[in-house]
Amino acid sequence: MIEMKDVHKTYPNGVMALDGVNLSIKPGEFVYIVGPSGAGKSTLTGLMYREEKHTEGQITINGTDLNTLKERHVPYLRRNIGVVYQDFKLLPKLTVYENVAFALEVIEEDPNNVKQRVMEVLDLVKLKNKARQIPDELSGGEQQRVSIARAIVNNPTLMIADEPTGNLDPETSWDIMSIFEEINANGTTVIMATHSKEIVNTIKKRVIAVENGRIVRDESRGEYGYEI
Repeated sequence: MIEMKDVHKTYPNGVMALDGVNLSIKPGEFVYIVGPSGAGKSTLTGLMYREEKHTEGQITINGTDLNTLKERHVPYLRRNIGVVYQDFKLLPKLTVYENVAFALEVIEEDPNNVKQRVMEVLDLVKLKNKARQIPDELSGGEQQRVSIARAIVNNPTLMIADEPTGNLDPETSWDIMSIFEEINANGTTVIMATHSKEIVNTIKKRVIAVENGRIVRDESRGEYGYEI
């Protein structure tokens, strides 16, 4: 699923975000990425869907060698990857239905399949009754659920979530986590960067800790390990 070998990332201003990362994630895993702010978590997850390009090393995602991947092929890599952001990144003028359907339309899915699939995932995230509303008419938790629906509508093998509960209240955060667990139980690999000590320590999964651009801890059923 994901292989990183001696991966470095240095930005044009000279800041080294990742320093010799070695990582292997198998299909179907649920992995938390934790660490202090500025540790390199977002850079690490960004490399996985080619939002960022590494400076040195070897990265393979879903069997694709990113070292030789041409820019025109990046959209094809991303067809098998769903991404959920802390700030949702919904299209404000589109309805809930249209936001989710858009993810299928850009990959030219058969229009006959779009409606059924969109309504299936809206049902999964419990928003079927909000399909005609626009994002501004929804709560933060509902907007995040739309973001999740959009991320999974094309049945990705990998889902990457960057601080998906960061802007949500505790009760809503647990609702979001139950959706992630269900998605993972259905076979999708889930990688989640988070600062939520309570979530990590309650829903036990593999924990990878990053500090100063290096992986300093990798534990199955680990704990958060940092003071908030």
